[in-house]
Amino acid sequence: MSILNLFKIGIGPSSSHTVGPMIIAKNFCTLTKELNYFQDITRIKIELYGSLGSTGIGHQSDVAIILGLLGNLPKTVDTDNIEETIKNIKTTSSIKLLNEQTIHFSIKEDLVLHQKKYLPYHPNGIKLTIYNKNKELFSKVYYSIGGGEVISEDEIDLEKKENKKPLPYDFSNAKELLEKCRKNKLTIAELILENEKVYKTENEIEESLLEIWQVMQTCVNNGLKSDGILPGGLKVPKRAFKMHEKLKNTRTIDPLAFVDWINLYALAVNEENASGKRVVTAPTNGAAGIIPAVLHYIINFLVKKENKEQVVINFLLTAGAIGLLYQRNASISGADVGCQGEVGVACSMAAAGMAEFLGASIEQIENAAEIAMEHNLGLTCDPIGGLVQIPCIERNAMAAMKAVNAARMALNEDGKHYVSLDSVIKTMYDTGKDMQNKYKETSKGGLAVHYVEC
Repeated sequence: MSILNLFKIGIGPSSSHTVGPMIIAKNFCTLTKELNYFQDITRIKIELYGSLGSTGIGHQSDVAIILGLLGNLPKTVDTDNIEETIKNIKTTSSIKLLNEQTIHFSIKEDLVLHQKKYLPYHPNGIKLTIYNKNKELFSKVYYSIGGGEVISEDEIDLEKKENKKPLPYDFSNAKELLEKCRKNKLTIAELILENEKVYKTENEIEESLLEIWQVMQTCVNNGLKSDGILPGGLKVPKRAFKMHEKLKNTRTIDPLAFVDWINLYALAVNEENASGKRVVTAPTNGAAGIIPAVLHYIINFLVKKENKEQVVINFLLTAGAIGLLYQRNASISGADVGCQGEVGVACSMAAAGMAEFLGASIEQIENAAEIAMEHNLGLTCDPIGGLVQIPCIERNAMAAMKAVNAARMALNEDGKHYVSLDSVIKTMYDTGKDMQNKYKETSKGGLAVHYVEC
């Protein structure tokens, strides 16, 4: 129940298919060392199941796992040397586990993608096995459950009592969240801040949120400076650079320019994500551009005398509260519930953050989040070629604008509405479970099979 689990600093192109697998590989190697198997390892085999098996190459799951085996983590891995690192492993057919133990490693033979096999708990399953010559030493199954969160098979039903700290204002749904805000005369941001203090001091929380904002800013700036073609084989041209040059050199007044700026920020982030660069899961990589796009527009065009840092903190606290509701009562995994669980959730979170900035009541904020998701229901996840490019990049720009629109609509009402956020979250989850697997991050349906190659 910490919003810092939603906003993670990592690398593209996918939180569930890149960030999660890297963490899993690193955790597994660390565990084998703790269990005293490490020095006896002569081979390691990694098997990817379900959505990971179907789109692992396009999402660079193979690269992420290798980097994790080497001991890297998404937040700190050197994104500039990844290509050279992978090339060296392919050339030498060897890998240095945790940068300590060198063993033979063949990407073709030791990294297996099962495209039609699924493990029981979640569509994103990974099985890792270590051997001493032909003897199996140890094996473990993990799941990458969305937003960079991972869980091992033996942790699924395990109650982590050491992590279940009582929160001053615990809530399980939006209704309870609003009730506790009213009862204690707190804004949503204030309530979440009090809960976060269970894990960190107020200063540490604010520092963490501002660090997240700094990475978002760097990501946007890098995206605005980067031109060329996106990697992966589709030959998709980057658009943010040329669009930025046009916008900053335009001298005429265009009343609709705000649309271009919001689109621009989203495109910049998601082009960086598609290039495997540093991004913030918000709450996933595939939806990483929506919250930064809305927040950048607020800071760059709407904030005048306000304390910009406090604006950022309140925005992220409010957006995070909405994200926690989806994480707790539904899913933020595209492989689990389709893109409604990624772009839809991010849109809902951004709408709440925007409404908070505009001075909305807690009821209007809930309404904004509800409107945003209501019109993302049923959104499929069918990336062409398994790459987080088409329709993902444009979809972030569209959702960022939808978030702003949802906030504006909510502010023109009094907060009363027919459909509650809780009802929409349940509907989203049920819709995702009813959705055919080919429309849930497998690239086996929708645009992925019907697009025309140029």
